[in-house]
Amino acid sequence: MELFDRAKTWIAKITELGLLLVALGIVLQMLFGSNVAFFGDIVGNVLKLVTALGSNGVVGVVAIAIILYLFSRK
Repeated sequence: MELFDRAKTWIAKITELGLLLVALGIVLQMLFGSNVAFFGDIVGNVLKLVTALGSNGVVGVVAIAIILYLFSRK
């Protein structure tokens, strides 16, 4: 059981790091434009994701709710 707890903690920390990198990429892209090295077009990708989820009606709303739940829990 301890192995699963350590794996869960490890995955949570990697996910948190990924979210911080996405936030950093968005800020850098807002400041310097879409030519930010190593990050690509993060804002464009987020907009595509929101558009895709929004065009799917109720399924999109459920997916957005799940994503917001994952982002907001600590």
